Amino acid sequence: MAHAALEQLYREDHGRIVAAVIRLVGDFDLAEESIHDAFATALEQWPREGVPANPRAWIIGTARHKAIDRIRRRVNLDDKVRELALLAEIAGDADSAGADNIDDAVPDDLLRLIFTCCHPALALEAQVALSLRTLCGLTTEEIARAFIVPATTMAQRLVRAKRKIQAARIPYEVPPEDVLPERLEAVMAVIYLIFNEGYSATSGATLVRADLCAEAIRLGRILHELIPGNSEARGLLALMLLHDARRDARLTRAGDLVLLEEQDRTAWHPGQIREGLALTAASMSAAASGPYAIQAAIAAVHSRSTMAADTDWSEIAALYGSLARLQPSPVIELNRAVAIAMAEGPERGLQLIDAIEAQGELRDYHLLWSARADLLRRLGRWLEARAAYSNSLALVTDEPQRRFLQRRLEEVEARARSG
Repeated sequence: MAHAALEQLYREDHGRIVAAVIRLVGDFDLAEESIHDAFATALEQWPREGVPANPRAWIIGTARHKAIDRIRRRVNLDDKVRELALLAEIAGDADSAGADNIDDAVPDDLLRLIFTCCHPALALEAQVALSLRTLCGLTTEEIARAFIVPATTMAQRLVRAKRKIQAARIPYEVPPEDVLPERLEAVMAVIYLIFNEGYSATSGATLVRADLCAEAIRLGRILHELIPGNSEARGLLALMLLHDARRDARLTRAGDLVLLEEQDRTAWHPGQIREGLALTAASMSAAASGPYAIQAAIAAVHSRSTMAADTDWSEIAALYGSLARLQPSPVIELNRAVAIAMAEGPERGLQLIDAIEAQGELRDYHLLWSARADLLRRLGRWLEARAAYSNSLALVTDEPQRRFLQRRLEEVEARARSG
């Protein structure tokens, strides 16, 4: 029971715990090390003494004590004055919070931490990567896959970002309204990537992490309330709501992937769809629609279709064209190619995908190969489809998608053998 409680706490509350401890100790590495120590202590004590009434507060309080112990063990005399001041500050913060409600400020702490990570003194990619590492507990390898860069490159970016925050004394706060815009792009990217990791996990046995989806939507609502007139914040919230509305239809009871065209749409959440559609309409009515508003509009086309056959793929392709002009990206072009294939036929889509593949940027992206394989399958080109499915299988990192691709590979192999 204690082990299960710890696993659930880490999975569902990691970001909030990190945010609270960083507020207390003011140091990313010290916070992460102390939290690791606190979980190790819990793993030893909880099976023997029982799970505490407030597990999150227990971990945060224990991490605070572990941080104090680590600071006291340091021997560099040049740092002693700063460390003693930090000890007093940590103790003062904890005393003012009280032992039982030490994590009461966690929701605000989380937003403060996002804005701290997304300071313009850091490069944009470093802002987003550091937020994902800190808030989601994603590994460096998982973040590197999201950015399609080597893990060593990502590790270096994370180290530099943490050092920059300390050296520049970047404040741990939601900035004043007049400087919000300079951090907004990165903050929204972080929230959306948290959602994406929950909606389609980059690795592991489970495709959907509902806890991360819910946390991203909660943060999206806070951001929308913070800047209610911003159409992109509105569009981001709409986009997450419309995608999350499908979560119960995306997997079978056995945890296998169900494609959008095969989902039971009666299992979609109508309340979230209504809210998402209203927010989408408002965000698209702005003078110039931004990337999140356009992505929400794409999700809205799917959400308005009661059957897969009713989907207006031409409208989706046109929206992806608008998105590509705003945010040129091979991934967006891949999505546009798939939409064109659905609207105009697989031959046309395959031409576009082959052109994207030839550019080389997505050759290690499993979704390029799975999209190509699906179009070849629809065209009855079984041997080529088999090769593309094999390429995708070699690159995929989560088990539900791996099982789906394996089934498709076996299907096309059987068709190839039968002639």
